[in-house]
Amino acid sequence: MKKEDLRIVFMGTPEFAVETLRRLVENHYNVVAVVTQPDKPVGRHQSEMQPSQVKQYAQQVGLPVLQPVKMKDEAFLEQLRNYEADVFVVVAFRMLPEVVWDMPRFGTFNVHAALLPQYRGAAPINWAVINGEQQTGVTTFFLDHDIDTGRVIMQLPFTIEDHFNVEQVYDGLMLLGADIAKKTLDLIIETDGQVKTLPQEEMIPVGTVLHNAPKLFKENCRIDWHQTTKQVYDFVRGLSPYPGAWTSLLKPGQKEVVLKIYASAKNNRAASLAPGTLTTEQGHLYVSTADGQLELLELQLSGKKRMAARDFLNGFHTLTDYTCR
Repeated sequence: MKKEDLRIVFMGTPEFAVETLRRLVENHYNVVAVVTQPDKPVGRHQSEMQPSQVKQYAQQVGLPVLQPVKMKDEAFLEQLRNYEADVFVVVAFRMLPEVVWDMPRFGTFNVHAALLPQYRGAAPINWAVINGEQQTGVTTFFLDHDIDTGRVIMQLPFTIEDHFNVEQVYDGLMLLGADIAKKTLDLIIETDGQVKTLPQEEMIPVGTVLHNAPKLFKENCRIDWHQTTKQVYDFVRGLSPYPGAWTSLLKPGQKEVVLKIYASAKNNRAASLAPGTLTTEQGHLYVSTADGQLELLELQLSGKKRMAARDFLNGFHTLTDYTCR
């Protein structure tokens, strides 16, 4: 089979997926259509409709775009069948029903931003950094009935440096995701769709603890100052710049204020105060943890702009009696 003969339908929505679609288009793979989320209302009055980043790119290069509200809608399914795709490629999209993923003759594969079976779920990049992992990667696997459990096609590793935040890992995996999608399509072409795969249950050594990657909400982005300095440091960089780790800034008799923290630094300062206690020293801002103190570098008070800690301190005459919770 030649590359031009493999009919591909691409499914994705955010920036992370655009890089893979771009790579396929620029390398002349036969992408016959794109499926993405419906346009979303934006603006103060929700009166403007904004297309997804995948749709914007697809339109730039002249690809047909489908935007189903419901994946089981019969009109959409009929449109999809008419493209007679050999394979569906999914990157950062929504959960697909069997009637969709089982449609193409070579199946549907997904690009997942983790080394499965670790970090199944909606936020694998964030949770890998939060948990202090030194390595993550990307995986392609064929979709089946359960989320992120299908047979693995291939994997590519990515090193997480200790100073990386989630944005830096995201950018690296976005490029690596495009690499692995292209390699997976090449393998499908070379084998005429007879790709060897590995069940995920065979990839789990005895005694291995599997980490999940659940969706992030405000509630699970709150900092626990009773953790170690290293744990809080990883938590901050695992949520920076989005959605952002946060804490409550408290002073007796005053209203609680949300403080987001975007960058911090580890140090060798010993634990001497209760977790959450704020201290300053020569223009530096520290918060006590379970085993020491974490220096805050970039932060944002609710309703204010993101700023360096030194600028933040200039706005306070004193932080006496303030604590973080």
